[in-house]
Amino acid sequence: MKRRIVMSMLAGATLLASTLLGAGPAQSAERLARSAQPAERSAQPADVPAEFGTDWHDPMTAAPPIRRPSGKSCQVTLAEAQFRDFTPYRGTYTPPRGCGDRWSKVVLRLEGKVKGRQFDRLGYLHVGGVEILRTSTPEPSPDGIGWSVEKDVTRYSDTFRSGQDVEMLIGNVVDDTYTGVIDVKATLTFYAGKPAATAAPDKVLTLGDGNTLTAPRNSERILAEVYATGSGGGCEEFWYLAVPGKAPYSCQADGGPYREVQIKVDGQLAGIAAPFPHVWTGGWSNPFLWYVIPGPRAFDVKPIEYDLTPFAGLLDDGRPHRIEVSVVGVPEGQSGWSAPVNVLVWQDAGRGQVTGELTVHEEGDLANSLTYTAGSPERVDTDAAHRLTVAGYVDTSHGRVTTTVGRSLSNTSVHRWTDGENTDGLDATWSDEEQVTVDGRGAPARTTRTLRTYTMNGTTTIGDDARLRTVLTLGDRAAVVETRGGRRTGWSRLDDTVTGDATYTTGVPREQRHAVGTTSERYRLYGSTGCYDRTLTAVQGVLTQNRNHC
Repeated sequence: MKRRIVMSMLAGATLLASTLLGAGPAQSAERLARSAQPAERSAQPADVPAEFGTDWHDPMTAAPPIRRPSGKSCQVTLAEAQFRDFTPYRGTYTPPRGCGDRWSKVVLRLEGKVKGRQFDRLGYLHVGGVEILRTSTPEPSPDGIGWSVEKDVTRYSDTFRSGQDVEMLIGNVVDDTYTGVIDVKATLTFYAGKPAATAAPDKVLTLGDGNTLTAPRNSERILAEVYATGSGGGCEEFWYLAVPGKAPYSCQADGGPYREVQIKVDGQLAGIAAPFPHVWTGGWSNPFLWYVIPGPRAFDVKPIEYDLTPFAGLLDDGRPHRIEVSVVGVPEGQSGWSAPVNVLVWQDAGRGQVTGELTVHEEGDLANSLTYTAGSPERVDTDAAHRLTVAGYVDTSHGRVTTTVGRSLSNTSVHRWTDGENTDGLDATWSDEEQVTVDGRGAPARTTRTLRTYTMNGTTTIGDDARLRTVLTLGDRAAVVETRGGRRTGWSRLDDTVTGDATYTTGVPREQRHAVGTTSERYRLYGSTGCYDRTLTAVQGVLTQNRNHC
C-alpha cells in the first residue's frame, strides 16, 4: 500500500487564494494562567470506551486563552456561512458603534460545527484584502462536533477603522461519501481603551498589481507577514518527507525535504525563514491522533514575520516596489504553497518623508547536503543551513535609527522507510534563529534574540493484519531574550509538545476500523512576567486529563 494514497487527507482542499514572539516575552503569562479554564478531574477508566465510537469530545487545545480587558466592548459579526464547495463567502464589514476608533484589544473568534464524514480543510478570512486568519478544520464524528478558535488581531486595527469587504473560504467537497458541511461564524470583539504604544501599526497594507508595494514616504518601521502553508493534497502537504529522485519513494524532490520561505524586495533577498511543519488533522495517515487534540498551530496558522526596516530607506521613495515570496525546494512547476503577504507600517508623525539607506547585505551560501543509503530500510539524511544579515538606517524626526537583522536557519532530518512504505519514519529538527538590533532615538541599543525550534519524530507502520499504527511527537518551541544596552530586560520560553499513538484497520468501512488512540498536549510558557503550564490528554476520544500546573 502506498502511503501517498493514505496520507493525502487534504485532497481537493487547495486554498484559492503571532505567536508569543509577535506579542513580546510571555505577555502576562501569570494572568493568563489565572484566566485559563478550570482543570477537570480525570475521567475514571470505566468512562473510556474500548475503541472510538460515533462521537467524541469536541476539539480543544492546551494553548492559553486570550486575556480580555475589562470595561466596555462591542461585537461585530464578520461572516456566517456554510461551506459545501469552493465558493467563497463575500460580505461587508462596518466598524463598531460606541467603542470609538482606538481599541486596547481586538479579538477574533471563529466558531465552527460539522457532522458526518469529511476531510480536514484549509481556510482563510480576509478583511479589506488583509488576511487576518488562516486555519484548518478538525475531522468530524458521525454525531457531530463543534470547535472554536480565538486570535488577538489588534495589529490589524487600521483595517478595522473603516468599512471593508469581507471574504472567507474553507474549501470543501460534499457528496454522497463526504457529507460534512462546515458551518462557521466569525466575530470581532472590540475593547474600548487606549492601545499600547506598539500594539498596532499605523498602516496595514496588501500588495498591489504585480505584487508591488507603495509604502508611505514617512515609514520608519516595516514588517511583512507571510501566511505560508504547504497544502492541496499533493506532496507539498508533507514536504518534510520528500526524498531525492534516485530514492524509491512516493514523494520526490531533487532538493529533498529542505524548504525555506524567502522574501525579496526588487529582486534582492530581504528575509529568510523556516516554514512551520504543520500536521493537519488528517495527517500522518491517522486522523484518530487529532480528533480531540490537534497538532500545534493547526487551527491558528501563524504568519512568518520578516523585519524589512533595513529596506525602509529604499521603500520610502514613493514608488512601487516589487515584493516577492518564494519557497526554496519546491520542484519546478509543482504547486502546493500559498503565501499571501500583509505589510505592517509604523510612520514618523513628525516628518512627511523619511530617508535612509541599506548599508549591509551579507548572504551565506545555502548548504543542502543529502545522503541516500539504499537498503532495508531505505534512508535519506538531510543537513541544510542558510544565513542572512541586513542592516540599514532611516533619518527620522527623532534622529538616525539603525536596524540590523540577522537570521540563521538549519534543518537536519533522518527519513527511513521499507519497501512499499509500510514502515515510514522521520526524525527532524528545524532551527530558525533571529536577532534584531535597533540603535538610535538617543537610547541604548535594543536587541531581541529569538530562537525558534520545531521538531517531528514519528513512525507509521502497516502490519500484515492491515492495522496501521502511528506514533508521533511534535514540538513547537521558542526562546526570546530582550536586552537594552547589553542588559537583559525580558525573557520568555515556549514549549508546545503534542504526542500521540493511534491504531486502526485500513481498507474497511469506518465502522469496522476498531480504532484506538491516546493523544496528549503540554503547553508551557514561562518568562519574566509569569507562568502558564497546561496538559490535556484524550483516550479513544474521551478527555481524561485537563490540568494546570502553575
